[in-house]
Amino acid sequence: MSQHRVNRRRRRIALSTMAAATAAAVTGVVLIPSAGAAEIPVGEGGYSDTRPAGTQGPTDNMGTPVLPQVTDAVAGEPVPTNDWWSSLVFKRYADNPYSQPMYGHPLTYQAVAEGLQVGHPTNHAIVGEGRQYEFVHTADLTLSVAGLDSPDVKADGWSDWTVTPYWGDGDRELRATIGHGLPYVYAEANGGDAEIITNGTPEVFADEGNVLGVTVAGNDYALFAPTGSDWNVSGTSVTAALGDNDYYSVALLPDRDALGTFERYAFSFVTGSEVSWDYDPAAGEVAATYTLRTEAREGSETGALQALYRHQWMHTDDALLDHEYVSPRGAMKLREGNSFTTTQTVPGVLPVLPESDGVDEGRLGGHIADVLGSADPFEGATDTYWTGKQLGKLAQLATIADQAGDDASRDQLLTLVKDRLQEWFTVGGAAEFSYDADWSTLTGYPASYGSDTELNDHHFHYGYFVIAAAIVAQFDPEWAEESAWGGMVHELIRDTANPARDDDRYPFLRGFDIYAGHSWAAGHQGFAAGNNQESSSESINLSAGLILWGSATGDDELRDLGVYLLTTEAESIRQYWFDADQEVYPADYEHPIVGMVWGSGGAYATWWTANPEEIHGINVLPLTGGSLHLAAHPEAVNRNLDHLVEQNGGPFEEWRDLLWQFQALVDPETAKASYDADGDAYEPEAGATRAHTYHWINTLAVVGTPNLDVTADIPTAAVFEKDGTRTYTAHNHADAERTVTFSDGTTLTVPARSSATSTG
Repeated sequence: MSQHRVNRRRRRIALSTMAAATAAAVTGVVLIPSAGAAEIPVGEGGYSDTRPAGTQGPTDNMGTPVLPQVTDAVAGEPVPTNDWWSSLVFKRYADNPYSQPMYGHPLTYQAVAEGLQVGHPTNHAIVGEGRQYEFVHTADLTLSVAGLDSPDVKADGWSDWTVTPYWGDGDRELRATIGHGLPYVYAEANGGDAEIITNGTPEVFADEGNVLGVTVAGNDYALFAPTGSDWNVSGTSVTAALGDNDYYSVALLPDRDALGTFERYAFSFVTGSEVSWDYDPAAGEVAATYTLRTEAREGSETGALQALYRHQWMHTDDALLDHEYVSPRGAMKLREGNSFTTTQTVPGVLPVLPESDGVDEGRLGGHIADVLGSADPFEGATDTYWTGKQLGKLAQLATIADQAGDDASRDQLLTLVKDRLQEWFTVGGAAEFSYDADWSTLTGYPASYGSDTELNDHHFHYGYFVIAAAIVAQFDPEWAEESAWGGMVHELIRDTANPARDDDRYPFLRGFDIYAGHSWAAGHQGFAAGNNQESSSESINLSAGLILWGSATGDDELRDLGVYLLTTEAESIRQYWFDADQEVYPADYEHPIVGMVWGSGGAYATWWTANPEEIHGINVLPLTGGSLHLAAHPEAVNRNLDHLVEQNGGPFEEWRDLLWQFQALVDPETAKASYDADGDAYEPEAGATRAHTYHWINTLAVVGTPNLDVTADIPTAAVFEKDGTRTYTAHNHADAERTVTFSDGTTLTVPARSSATSTG
């Protein structure tokens, strides 16, 4: 969650009161369509083209509505938000028309009136009583046009992981293309000489006229002007006349010996970036190729240099150079070439854990009956986030009831889910979705946690809707048809994880940072530390929902998108949230995990509490069949939980149901012993139930832990292992029986629209 989450420790004391207060605070009035609003039909549902009366869309910190800050070159195109550079377009602060620090890695950037600040922080600070490490942006250089004093900055273009900000003051113009993994800044200047303003007098270590090597604040840079130009140093100003040309570039050198290599590509300007992915079910792998588009501004060289993050270079066979950069994500390694490909093993996603004899159906049925017999199974939820959690909770129970043969409870749970989804998918009631054409986004009202005014967390909120709808589709395919209610599910998917680059209504993969390998939560990126994401597990929840929805509806494009997103983000979570290999965090950072990843580093924290149990638990919830990837590094899970006990001063208290389930993925015996000793005295987390916790822990105690080394030729399959015995399970969403083949040679015949389990 990106901002101001309520204190979950107090949450359940007065959830109904909180829900009512949330609705009042967000809307100020009962939600009714405003005058002139029109419903846009989508199948049997629809959304409004106007926000409900009394509600807001994106605003600055003073509550004033804001519009995307873009040039005419991209006006009308869907605007990316929730990105590493979004403060260029979303001016969150009324007194700052430029940007917040943007962490591209290895370079950092900030737009100012004179142009683009560039830095490379190699030293970190430990702040917040040891809870946070930061590689803070500091300007080494400012790229400019001599005399530039721009009143603001706008986005002039973007691609999958690059952006081009624009400055203009009436006489001078500057464009600078920057991006993740780019050691260069590619500048276009008009109206004056190229100027580099340095932080202190630069040390010149190489001077070839149009090529200048300088050291500033301990970092080595190369400045490249067009052939025939000459860089001149005067104090902290370095200038070059561009003549009839309009370009120059600046590169961060990993060391001075690399100058020759960097000079080779100095005028091969990056014009765009694009990812493609290919899921190979038979191999159980997904390959992703990251490509830079370039053009030669002089000469004929169109190659490129790019720095790979740890989650990328660990999974590529492409050749890398011996050069590295420091970053908040550990070492970044340099590649010479316009593209590289990563290949990763796909972790399975299940609608429900395998059937086992560890579950007593009578006890399970009692727990399910308690939920269905409650006065309000949705626990007073009204906004998109809390409603989403309840939808996810009830949908999970439906799969468990089905496995237990309790068809009546299953159908009752599915009806609850369908009815609530249909309420949200229909305009004019207490809840609805509204499309904002200015920001190319679909917002649910009542909103919460800035999902309306800051465009925060859509992937968190809507991920619950998608995975709940996927489980409905598993049992009721007609409900999920495009002409019925599936069309509105697709609208939520397009808002959060649109697979189409040519869509004129939603941006491509809004929340997912393709090169960083994970999502960002804040729509505006309006922080000195860059953007942030707290609950990586709620981000994964959307990806798991895409896999299940795509499988249930026969949409292989969405299924494969989910496979790519989940597989990629799972590795990023292991490395950057859990430091599984203990190679990312600084040596003097004393925590083995972070609760939040920031552009500048990471923090052992949440937005709403410093309680250790919730810091650890926020990157676990919700526990579903999409959580199996968490078992990839058992030693990291054990280190995580040992640290929690140490920080907590004793066993789990808050959210212990979640933490037991997390522990059960790698050590089910210990988790079950703790669970059994509790005797159901614990208070379930808001998105969890006693039924789900009982089923999860007792199932894993029998079948063992996920074996992620064994893959299957469909993504909805998994293997568990205990004492050398493997349990194979798969769900077949298709209308015909199929044989699932596992990578160890085992086969499993699965009836149509059913799950099957075998010990091989």
